[in-house]
Amino acid sequence: MTRIAGVRLATAAAGIRYKNRDDIVVIEMTAGGTCAGLFTRNAFCAAPVTVAREHLAKGSIRYLLINAGNANAGTGVPGLRAARETCRLLAGMAGCAMSQVLPFSTGVIGQDLPVDPFAQAIPGLLKDLSEDSWERAARAIMTTDTVPKLQTRTVALSGGDVVITGIAKGSGMICPDMATMLSYVATDAVVPQALLQTLLANAVDHSFNRITVDGDTSTNDACVLLASGASGVVVDSADNEDGQRFAAALGEVCAGLAEMIIRDGEGATKLVRIRVESAADDAEAAAVAYTVAHSPLVKTALFASDPNWGRILAAVGRAGVADLDVDAIRIWLDDVCIVEGGGRHPEYTEQAGQAVMKRSEITIRIDLARGERVTEVLTCDLSYDYVKINAEYRS
Repeated sequence: MTRIAGVRLATAAAGIRYKNRDDIVVIEMTAGGTCAGLFTRNAFCAAPVTVAREHLAKGSIRYLLINAGNANAGTGVPGLRAARETCRLLAGMAGCAMSQVLPFSTGVIGQDLPVDPFAQAIPGLLKDLSEDSWERAARAIMTTDTVPKLQTRTVALSGGDVVITGIAKGSGMICPDMATMLSYVATDAVVPQALLQTLLANAVDHSFNRITVDGDTSTNDACVLLASGASGVVVDSADNEDGQRFAAALGEVCAGLAEMIIRDGEGATKLVRIRVESAADDAEAAAVAYTVAHSPLVKTALFASDPNWGRILAAVGRAGVADLDVDAIRIWLDDVCIVEGGGRHPEYTEQAGQAVMKRSEITIRIDLARGERVTEVLTCDLSYDYVKINAEYRS
């Protein structure tokens, strides 16, 4: 991973739920940087989401405080009190305002968050801050993830090179908005806060908001973008060449992290791209893509490597698209056309479909023949292990 000047990280094992592993992270940004954030739209948003939104609105963010193992969600007033107290503890020891700390939690919902582990861990965290701790931080925020998720890009701008580095966690309860995920991305570019927020929203819309494992949206989802400004290279517009290059690199980081989340989906054995083409508008393209991606029958057929194309056909038909001309629709498994003219393609064979379904990466392409809009969603299959992992999650 490429370090980001002006951003330091540290991890610690506080025993909040897990034993013998790091489960608290502090990320520090040098004074004068900017911060943007996006959060879950779940009405039962977690206490740290509520507090983070409040603090972000005040600006001048200096620290992110993250814990794994306890979501501090569904915890009412005590949960808000705990989230604020952890911010107060860090702010007091770091010498900043409480509102300059954003809290984040991930883990089991409905359990009170203990504050004492934070009080014990924060002094050591502040002492251990380093620009080289991205991988340790990626591991510390994991819950059911099996691998840490990291991406980095260097982009050449007219004023010099800037770096974008990010980490994420997420494996199950993955669905927009924004998957069950936490993601922290940082750059050493100088970016005004309003522009930073716009750039993050655009990147997330084409990455984290285009993935699904199981159709469940979490209470704790958050994505934060820090711009330390330490490089001195300015990005002040999304419309000029520098802004477009920076946006493309940021999009690559977020898309890379999003794909890693799907590859690590709970019990997943296949990465599946649902590509809907020739839709009348973005809304109907997304409706079709997500209906197919969320179908348990489609997902279990993918796990079994069973070319049961009728399940895909049925999912497209129940996506709620008005006046759908089924005779005009075409559907492919990779390069094998399975549906045309309202039924099975005349040249389709079970052997050809089986060959595609045995692959570890598959594209289901759906041409609606209604317009020019295109949407792509990443998903995975649904396996025995998904049920086992979630049945035993609190064990």
